[in-house]
Amino acid sequence: MMRKMAARGLGRSTRFGFWLRAGLSALGFMLGALALPSTVTAADNSRRPNIVVILGDDLGYADLGAFGSEIRTPNMDSLAKQGVRFTNFYTNPTCSPTRATLLSGVDTHRNGLGNMDEWTAPNQRGAVGYEGHLNERVATLPQLLKDAGYHTYMVGKWHLGKSPDQIPRARGFERDFSLLDGAGSYWDMTNMTSASPLSVFTEDGRYLKELPKDYYATQTYTDKLIRFIDDHRGDGKPFFAYVAHQAPHDPFHLPADWRNRYAGVYEKGWDAVRKARLNRQIELGIMPAGTKLAERMWFVPDPIVLAPEKRALLAKKMELYAGMVENLDHHVGRLVDHLKKIGEYDNTIFIVFGDNGAEGTDLAESIAGTPGTRDALHFATKWPNNKPENWGDPGSYVGYGPMWAQVSMTPFSQYKGWVAEGGIRNALVVSGPIIRRPAGSINHGVMHVADIMPTLLEAAGVTYPAKTTAGQQLPPLMGKSWGPMLAGRAESPRTAQDYLGWEIFGNRAVRQGDWKIRWQYKPFGKGDWELFNLANDPAERSNLATEYPEKLGHMKALWVDYVKANNVILPSRSPFETLEFKLPPRVPDDEGYPPLIYKQQFEPPKDMWADPEPNQGHSR
Repeated sequence: MMRKMAARGLGRSTRFGFWLRAGLSALGFMLGALALPSTVTAADNSRRPNIVVILGDDLGYADLGAFGSEIRTPNMDSLAKQGVRFTNFYTNPTCSPTRATLLSGVDTHRNGLGNMDEWTAPNQRGAVGYEGHLNERVATLPQLLKDAGYHTYMVGKWHLGKSPDQIPRARGFERDFSLLDGAGSYWDMTNMTSASPLSVFTEDGRYLKELPKDYYATQTYTDKLIRFIDDHRGDGKPFFAYVAHQAPHDPFHLPADWRNRYAGVYEKGWDAVRKARLNRQIELGIMPAGTKLAERMWFVPDPIVLAPEKRALLAKKMELYAGMVENLDHHVGRLVDHLKKIGEYDNTIFIVFGDNGAEGTDLAESIAGTPGTRDALHFATKWPNNKPENWGDPGSYVGYGPMWAQVSMTPFSQYKGWVAEGGIRNALVVSGPIIRRPAGSINHGVMHVADIMPTLLEAAGVTYPAKTTAGQQLPPLMGKSWGPMLAGRAESPRTAQDYLGWEIFGNRAVRQGDWKIRWQYKPFGKGDWELFNLANDPAERSNLATEYPEKLGHMKALWVDYVKANNVILPSRSPFETLEFKLPPRVPDDEGYPPLIYKQQFEPPKDMWADPEPNQGHSR
């Protein structure tokens, strides 16, 4: 099937042949032009650590057992027990901006992903920082580490550009096996839209005509990485591995023996599961006692009022998702076991997190659009296998919706794409020789994905250069090294004066200390600034803008500073611009309202029951 699909795609176009020919010349040019004068400050005879960054795609804050989940994730939990869990770690609200910041250490509006390439607004086209791919104005973590003597490997989802000068090989990865698109099948090359029906993959800088036999994304990525590591064993060089898993991004594809491991677990409904996760988070120390859940999204029904068949069908979606997360953990365990087997585990830094909030939007519905359109036809022909009994198979497409996305983001508000905490706060695990804090401890310092680059450069003994070899000025790193904190000499990499800023699709936010402001499109927001104290209200239930006008003014001034510092261009168009008219009006979530549908059958006292008296009336 995969061979036939690839052959059909090649028959329609010669794009792969063009890329292969263009790649040979363009890659050589770019690799030379982008070589950077990084400085190795560690002694040459010291054993520098290996580095493994494990990125889950749309993996939720509360999806690991170590962060309160009922999903079995023993391997990532084991890394947490040997390392440190961080509860105030932030990414960007969507995937490619987070990945660009991770690999560049620079704000998304400066590194080329000021907006996702798929949603670049008309007024952003052609602007610096909005190229839609990781631009040439930034240095990359793998390039700096490679120049300093590291092997650099990548497997998984790239989503940062497709042309020969933008692929992983051109941006510093020595070896790679990469999906260049943002999503797609786990079984084959089937992609999401009629205009781009085939996903594009590279291996070691070459575009693939077809995928390996017996391809399954999560397993194949792990197989490839283990092979890369083994190919260079014994040469004395450390390695950096960027493991950018596609899982658990929809569609929920997984082998048959992984699909029913949570059968019946979720029929109790999303409210009950969310409450149970919060209780475990409080017990673990992830959340403080007294933490409240965010309001259930107003357009999501209370599962109690659904018919049993409907609840079971929606529960099956979450069963598949849980299987995806457990399968991801299984393959993380395969990698960890291999590193132990070859004697590299103890000298390896592990960083594990998700790239943004869980996905609550129905991506298939968003893309397929109106019946009669070309994308609706594409989904009908390329993703037709959608009976519930076939979910997980090739050709099926299923996500789990806003109700379960809120479960994955317990206890926070909202999910991916938004700048509420549910869109930008993620679970983070760090373990390995860089840690000097107690094993299994929890830290609540405010951290950001941009911090990873300076942290890892410091751990590797590499200095971030001021310029490229061509003399081009590099932007300063926006992150803060975690070195002192991981060593136990500080509780946070940030002072009370430091702040973080976000903007995507026109939604925007700033956090400084415990305070946060956010502006979001209606109906998820108010179309105006809201103010929250996250220390007392991590679920963002209480808007304090009216109560604290001076604090609001101070935070808005920080937003202006962020815009100027990072060339933020608010979009003239947004994917959320008509959402207010598509969803029902926003109403409060008051438990048990309206009583009409919650009041149980009235039962009189047992001693007052009686049979009716015989009818004494006239017969008719």
